Amino acid sequence: MDVTLKVYRFNPNEDEKPHYEKYTLILRDDAVLLDALNEIKWKFDGSLSYRRSCRHGICGSCAVKLNGKNVLACKTPLKKAIEDFGDVLIVEPLSKNKEKIIKDLVIDKKDFWDKNKKVKPYLIANIDEHPEKENLIKPEEVEKLEDADYCIACGCCYYACESIRANKDFLGPQALAKTYRFTADGRDEAKKERLEFVDKLGIGVWDCVKCQACIEVCPKGVDPFTKITHLHNQIFEEGVAKKNVATKHAEGFVHSIKKHGILDEGMLVLYSEGVNVARHLPEAMEMLKKGKIKFPWNMPKSEGVEEIKKLVEISQTHELKG
Repeated sequence: MDVTLKVYRFNPNEDEKPHYEKYTLILRDDAVLLDALNEIKWKFDGSLSYRRSCRHGICGSCAVKLNGKNVLACKTPLKKAIEDFGDVLIVEPLSKNKEKIIKDLVIDKKDFWDKNKKVKPYLIANIDEHPEKENLIKPEEVEKLEDADYCIACGCCYYACESIRANKDFLGPQALAKTYRFTADGRDEAKKERLEFVDKLGIGVWDCVKCQACIEVCPKGVDPFTKITHLHNQIFEEGVAKKNVATKHAEGFVHSIKKHGILDEGMLVLYSEGVNVARHLPEAMEMLKKGKIKFPWNMPKSEGVEEIKKLVEISQTHELKG
């Protein structure tokens, strides 16, 4: 199989700016992206730098960007990649921020690990130092984790996150999914403390913009976005939620759906922000002209709104059985 790769190259100690090197390789039909990088390094250019270790999709160290999508190099078949992206495969680091580039495809992930550390990614429980048996999670409670424990901390979701791009303080999908991994674990004794931390405005769950990029790039199917929505629910269920624009927005969303069956965007902003809604008047006028928002007396109702109201109430009070 002929494979052509354009690989991002940049040595901050020697280069003024990044450039791309083109390599044409002949590889087995079952080769993965990591095989191609190894081929380049071992046969064409030993100066190419990239991370690799387990080769089994467990350590997460070989995460790179392939034609704009974050992937694990060891789990990405080249044949499928060519079908998806075309004849030329472009390989780049997870972040092209020059301050993060150590060399070529290797980046400094300190920001990622700092946030992982902040959420205390370990079980907090008062366990006998010399236990007579293991502190095992109950089989019926394992399902509640929803595979959050599959996270390998590769950083694919973190460096694809649109909220991170806009807000460097945001914890990010990996740290929040890791938080859920422990708030859903009946053995953990720090559930409220964890929820209070991720409830903070500016860093926590309320700053997720719901782009769902984390779902698309996670190589282990963790689905961080859904874990973040679970944390939203837990924050209310555990009485941790504080009265602020984020929680008012969540309440207003539910009220709107129960009342109209559809979202009343104008009233949602008014309910969420109160008197501060005045700062949005220019945007509101433009939305009004285009029919995006309605006056209260003209707000339509969805067909079957009473049924929708019942569904919302049921979903708020009934626990789904596995």
